[in-house]
Amino acid sequence: MKRILLKTLGIISLTLGIIGIALPILPTTPFLLLSSYLFLKSSDKLYCWLINHKILGPYIKSFQEDKSIPLKIKISSISLLWITITISALCFVPILWVKILLFAIAIGVTIHILHYKTRK
Repeated sequence: MKRILLKTLGIISLTLGIIGIALPILPTTPFLLLSSYLFLKSSDKLYCWLINHKILGPYIKSFQEDKSIPLKIKISSISLLWITITISALCFVPILWVKILLFAIAIGVTIHILHYKTRK
């Protein structure tokens, strides 16, 4: 059951990453990295396919090699994160502690993204 869930989440993340190639507002690399992690934990076949893919593989391999993120990706990831968290917290979540939790998560993810080197 766990493998099926991880595979499903990996496919969803992969789909978002592929959409992100065409849509500048949606970051590609973070979704592909998440997909590779989920596939690594659930399906050797899907992981190998993704890592060796002609178009998608280089996104993952370049991050694995130098652990850096392009500035454009950092900006779009953090911007999208804060836009979605803010809209969710202010428009859809009525409970104060959940709003605080959402903003705490956004702060943590922002710090995590900024922790990586910036690739030029």
